[in-house]
Amino acid sequence: MHARARRDMTPAAMVLAALLLVSAAAPLCSGCPTAKQTAENNPRLQKAYVALQALKHAITDDPKNLTAGWCGPDVCAYFGVFCATALDDPCAVTVAGVDLNHGNLAGGLPEELGLLSDLALLHLNSNRFGGTLPESLPKLGLLHELDISNNRLAGGFPQHILCLPKVKYVDIRFNNFCGPVPPAIFDKKIDALFLNDNHFDFELPENFGNSTASVIVLANLQLKGCLPSSLGRMGKTLNELIVLNSGVRSCIPPEIGHLGKLTVLDLSFNQLQGMLPGSIAWMHSLEQLDVAHNSLFGHIPDGICELPHLMNFTYSYNYFCVEPHRCLDLRRNDDRQNCIAGRPDQRPADQCLAFLHRPAPVQCDAHGCIAPPAGHY
Repeated sequence: MHARARRDMTPAAMVLAALLLVSAAAPLCSGCPTAKQTAENNPRLQKAYVALQALKHAITDDPKNLTAGWCGPDVCAYFGVFCATALDDPCAVTVAGVDLNHGNLAGGLPEELGLLSDLALLHLNSNRFGGTLPESLPKLGLLHELDISNNRLAGGFPQHILCLPKVKYVDIRFNNFCGPVPPAIFDKKIDALFLNDNHFDFELPENFGNSTASVIVLANLQLKGCLPSSLGRMGKTLNELIVLNSGVRSCIPPEIGHLGKLTVLDLSFNQLQGMLPGSIAWMHSLEQLDVAHNSLFGHIPDGICELPHLMNFTYSYNYFCVEPHRCLDLRRNDDRQNCIAGRPDQRPADQCLAFLHRPAPVQCDAHGCIAPPAGHY
């Protein structure tokens, strides 16, 4: 994975976490009771106590003893629990964040988590939680960030995520979720969406382009169909698009050139066919472009290697026959195993001729899909 897509906490998450800490440290309103608030005198913290104790008892292995101190009514002192002033009551303290990332915790996620109704952050990545997400998840109406990545969660796509009205960051990668992904996820006002490294099997819907995300990672999945032309509608928001090793059998739609803010585009290890669209030369923010290990052919459009910020262009293991000399001046360039005359480590000539003279030339329909049936290649 790219370094940006691999981060554990986004800048938005860090800002939100800082706000939680500042809010927790700030004094309550002058007219509020001055006694320390715990589960014994605060109903919100009492609910949080029930939820956190249920989570503690659902954990079957805690090798780092992260929850060993989860005892007593002062839940705000629990490791990984962050409290703040309630949004709807300036005199009330509430649990606003739970962060148990990298705990190597094993167990399940209890239904009582729904009692944490003021929760803004739920970070449980890099543990060994199994089972499914609790049915009570929609009760977390203030949840902004959900990170349950790198666990052992299973079942279908967690549909309850669609019921979270405030969620902006969804990271469910590296689990065992399977089946289709509902098109409605691309209609939510989400800033980052990580679905990669699951067993999802679905077709990118036409409303894919409705997403407001700045980062979308769909790597190591089982995608069907084509790259929809609607992806060009994400030009004002999308910074990184990674569709690596997901079985996409498609042409690259020319509308991709409208992604003017995109810095990372990785479409490698798929079944992409046709030619590289010249419209990619419009993507003036592009820094990394990887289309390696596909069946693309023809010439590399002149303008791509003249992009002002492009540092890494990988197009090895295709059937390109012409590359602009400017491409060789990039900081990182990989043109191996193509059909480019005069360049080292290219495909054998007979292999190139066989591909370029195959009986059914690749054609793309108006949506970017490959027109001929599968058996004709």
